[in-house]
Amino acid sequence: MLYSIIFTYLNQNNSILRIAIFVYEHNKEMIMGFFDKIKEKVSNVVKSTAEAVSFDKLKEGLSKTRDSFVKKIHKAIGSNRKIDDRLIEEIEEILISADIGVYSTDLLINSLKAKVKKEGYENPEDIIEILKDEIYKILSESNSKLPPNPYEINIVSKPLTILIVGVNGVGKTTTIGKLAYNYTKAGKKVLIGAADTFRAAANEQLEIWAQRAGVNIIQQKQGADPAAVAYDTLNSAISKDYDVVLIDTAGRLHNKIHLMSELQKIGKVMKKLKASAPDEVFLVLDATTGQNAIIQAREFSKVADLTGIILTKLDGTAKGGVIIPIINELKIPVRFIGVGEKIDDLQAFDPEKFIVALFEVNGKN
Repeated sequence: MLYSIIFTYLNQNNSILRIAIFVYEHNKEMIMGFFDKIKEKVSNVVKSTAEAVSFDKLKEGLSKTRDSFVKKIHKAIGSNRKIDDRLIEEIEEILISADIGVYSTDLLINSLKAKVKKEGYENPEDIIEILKDEIYKILSESNSKLPPNPYEINIVSKPLTILIVGVNGVGKTTTIGKLAYNYTKAGKKVLIGAADTFRAAANEQLEIWAQRAGVNIIQQKQGADPAAVAYDTLNSAISKDYDVVLIDTAGRLHNKIHLMSELQKIGKVMKKLKASAPDEVFLVLDATTGQNAIIQAREFSKVADLTGIILTKLDGTAKGGVIIPIINELKIPVRFIGVGEKIDDLQAFDPEKFIVALFEVNGKN
């Protein structure tokens, strides 16, 4: 029937293009449905490929920590060993040397002993599974109340305002650029406020990263009032319908009184424009500093209401185990982790993926 119609149409109009249009118009829903399915399949492939690349970067970024932590445990377990006090003491030493700290190590070892006694474990390989479960409990507890999409924002109360704090040298400026890139990639309109007016090169560095991320930046001359920069940034974001505002701050922890008054002033002026501002306060910590990162976090928690931690430079250290005591002792969720120097190397922290990547040795988990 269709061929007859096409033949008649061809005799009358002698136009292949018109035939194509005619067929499309009469089969539009079927054709569009076909292309929608193709689009969905391509989208799923791209998504799964991106996730695989992201996971590979995480595994690679944790390689030094894996060598100093997981591989040492595998070596301690060895062959034909039994679970006894001597083996558990070796495991304890490995955990402490991996910058997990005394307090968190005690927690893990006590849980290990209790499970071995209760369940009657004899195979030393079971130690790996017990540690994985216990570490996952620690890492996931503080993140359990966070939304599944780390880039989700409340449209009604936008712009989402995020204050970024941290001492100089932890990678704060680069982290802001990477975070801006991530939000932009997630379809959000981002504005950066360069409120670290104390350090001479801070504005220039942040401007470079803003350009890399493809976002706008509000800045003033060196020595300007940081609160004024924050106010101008938020005011511009509200008037121009931005989704996310990232405010950089000075990292002068050695002068806590000055830092506290500065952060309080920034929050106060921003509240004149948005009552909930800042919505988030993220502390940037350098994983290479190990236990010193916990000390910094404790000090900053005294002067700011921290809502999350960004742990940078995990790829450059064997001290990545410090993430365990950070979460366990401070009860502050780790929101993002840095696993490389490129602009797309800041990942949303996923406890499950972190555990899988950390414990994967020779393709086995």
